[in-house]
Amino acid sequence: MWFDKRHPLALYHDRRSESVEWETHETQPDGSKKYRHRTMEIAPDVVGDFTALDFPDNTFHLIAFDPPHFDTLNENARTAKMYGRLFGDWETMLADGFRECFRVLKPSGVLVFKWSSHHIPLGDVTALTEHRPLFGNRKPNLTKTHWLLYMKPNI
Repeated sequence: MWFDKRHPLALYHDRRSESVEWETHETQPDGSKKYRHRTMEIAPDVVGDFTALDFPDNTFHLIAFDPPHFDTLNENARTAKMYGRLFGDWETMLADGFRECFRVLKPSGVLVFKWSSHHIPLGDVTALTEHRPLFGNRKPNLTKTHWLLYMKPNI
């Protein structure tokens, strides 16, 4: 999702700070496999839990909320290592995440929400917040990745 996690206007927040490694392979024309070692650095500016953000109310103009999308992955699965995973009561976890995002958004602030509905339907997730998106992509084809844009009411 990020073009530049180190952009001076961005604050990258994740619950993990680690190096993730895995092996991939490509089948060559002769049928042999070519193996590659991959490494991904997860190095956020702030390490913390998105369900309890350590920021004052009304702090940010824009938040990109891209929580883990999978609730059935083993913690050692490559996808879980790369992108994280939901665990336990994921409904409460995501509801708390939405609540925290809206708490730390300034009035009229924008929340960009990214969700892949491969395991959990988008409607099950958007039902976890009282806020409604202004717009987003309605029918993502192959990727099943949804992008929704919310705006915090100016109350």
